[in-house]
Amino acid sequence: MQTELTLAHVDRDITTIPVDAIVNPWNRNFVPRWLLMPGGVSGALKRKTGPEPWQDLARHGMLDLGQAVTTSAGALPTAKALIHVAGLTVMWKATPESVRLSTVNAVAEARAHGFRSLAIPLIGAGHGGLTAEESRTEILRALDPTAPLHVIVVEHTP
Repeated sequence: MQTELTLAHVDRDITTIPVDAIVNPWNRNFVPRWLLMPGGVSGALKRKTGPEPWQDLARHGMLDLGQAVTTSAGALPTAKALIHVAGLTVMWKATPESVRLSTVNAVAEARAHGFRSLAIPLIGAGHGGLTAEESRTEILRALDPTAPLHVIVVEHTP
């Protein structure tokens, strides 16, 4: 089966989309999570999952740029797992390369865990400094057309 790419313009939180895994564009773990008040996708996920995924993520230490780590989805009922990607540099900015690496590694993680569906937000758009178009372009370029995976690129998360 080829990758089914669905561009979704949603008016709801990404956490309400039923998928096997949701990509969380995270900060590389170089700032202790107890100091962070994440916003955007990470903030929405943190509010709905409970502490378990974040405690597991913290055990991985500092992530390399673009690295992906899979944890449970905690109390989130719409997904089996979170795939945390280190989409931001140490200067809290995204680059086309960080988005590309994050996407490639998130898809590899999804495949390694046997997931069939994946929701990917616009990594690095907004707070990361990239435009929605820049992020979308890099995500689409990085998707593996041979992956047996249904990918939903989430364009808007309130």
